[in-house]
Amino acid sequence: MHCPRCRARLHFRKPNSLARTWALIIAAYIFYVPANLLPILETHSLLETQSNTIMNGVVLFWNSGSWFLAALIFFASIVVPMTKLFALTFLLVTIHRRSSWRPHERTRLYRFIDCIGRWSMLDIYVVALSVALVQFQAFASMQAGPGAVAFGAVVVLTMFAAQTFDPRLIWDAAKERHD
Repeated sequence: MHCPRCRARLHFRKPNSLARTWALIIAAYIFYVPANLLPILETHSLLETQSNTIMNGVVLFWNSGSWFLAALIFFASIVVPMTKLFALTFLLVTIHRRSSWRPHERTRLYRFIDCIGRWSMLDIYVVALSVALVQFQAFASMQAGPGAVAFGAVVVLTMFAAQTFDPRLIWDAAKERHD
């Protein structure tokens, strides 16, 4: 069967959707702080040891003339996770308030958030690739910093939050208003 409104395939409701999604979002907010404050990549060479946060990397690429890469990392690592967190929080609050405001747009917002979820893993891929490629123990080495773990947790938690969210809850208040 398919939904008469949006043509999506129908399935059973997700049990405890709101509680699970809130728990995951709150945990993601908590991990977001160390993800941006702690170093995501630590570089060791003969002459120096350097720890870089996400914003340090953005500034480094920007100052070196790699504006596209700086913008890409900023977008994928700062803008996308915050957008996901704020959008899911917005959806949860509107459901708790029993809002019937623009259910089509809120459903589209949910689908957008669910779609972009995996793109935040860009930083983790860059760190993993860098660590794998730069391992000359005598001269230089790289390792993932504690910020990478926290950032990975934010990405995974927001992806799980989007999966546990039941978008049909958006339509419940709209249906009640029409009944």
